[in-house]
Amino acid sequence: MKAYLVTNYKSPLQLGEVAEPTVGDRDVLVDVHAAGVNMLDAKIRDGEFKLILPYQAPFILGHDLAGVVTRVGPAVTRFTVGDQVYARVRDGRIGTFAERIAVDEDDLAIKPTSLSMTEAASVPLVALTAWQTLVERANLQPGQKVLIHGGSGGVGTYAIQLAKHLGATVATTTGTSNLEWVRELGADVVIDYRTQSFETLVHDYDIVLDTQGGETLTKSLRVLKPGGTVIGIAGPPDPDFARRQGLRLPLRLAITGLSLRTRRAARRHGARYSFLFMRASGAQLGEITKLIDTNVLRPILDRAYPFDGAPQALAHVESGRTKGKVVITTVRRAIGSAPPRPRSVLPRSS
Repeated sequence: MKAYLVTNYKSPLQLGEVAEPTVGDRDVLVDVHAAGVNMLDAKIRDGEFKLILPYQAPFILGHDLAGVVTRVGPAVTRFTVGDQVYARVRDGRIGTFAERIAVDEDDLAIKPTSLSMTEAASVPLVALTAWQTLVERANLQPGQKVLIHGGSGGVGTYAIQLAKHLGATVATTTGTSNLEWVRELGADVVIDYRTQSFETLVHDYDIVLDTQGGETLTKSLRVLKPGGTVIGIAGPPDPDFARRQGLRLPLRLAITGLSLRTRRAARRHGARYSFLFMRASGAQLGEITKLIDTNVLRPILDRAYPFDGAPQALAHVESGRTKGKVVITTVRRAIGSAPPRPRSVLPRSS
């Protein structure tokens, strides 16, 4: 089958022929109709996580998918051939930039009936990140205040909608051209990061979702109330993450050192820093499906590329100028055909 391979870290993606997936007892073979493209894909290609996710080249890239079940392992109980499904596949078993992939059934959920395959492929990684940050880690409650950095990005668009659904007051940062757009998503306070300093405008917040790291993370500590938490998805990783990953002691000590300055700064502000590296979860994705099919959450699709435009799709994500998510569509329609001009897909009305 055809797939996009990382043959060497930091090298361009290569389209090649690979063996058909092996289907284990608890695996579901999915015919991929569309695959979401994430910044994580670029970071994996460049080897930024190779100490904790040591993929051996050549390997197939891609974390998100939407498609149709074509075969199930003998121990699979929740899916049958013909089911329309979507997933963020688990670490160590990535490879959605391909015609087919075998996925552990615990990573899969039935696709929202209200979404096309292309729309559905844009959902899993970013929506799960928002869920695991705000619901699982922060336990966000009605009346609390949350600051979400990068409100027009893939994670930010879901985090704004989910936080409003949970009853929170939502502030967000975004670029000048997206101010009104993120207000339409539900943000109560919108800050133009190009012309305004968020740390001077918002105060006494319960939660910050930091998608940027660096100086933005440091400044975010200033907006928290005593006992508040910054949850970072851009790093630095913290000791809890190292323990959860089961990393060896030398690497755990190194990671502890990476986040020491940030954790000390948080303590000086009477706050806490927590690093989130999202994980696959079909059960949580099932909860997200309910919110999508009841119009609580809506996917924001920036552009859809054909399969043979996957390198361009990844470059577009790396540019940092996406408005929502980028997706590549099914290999069957793309191979051997001229790539159409990437299209902008407007948000669906609720």
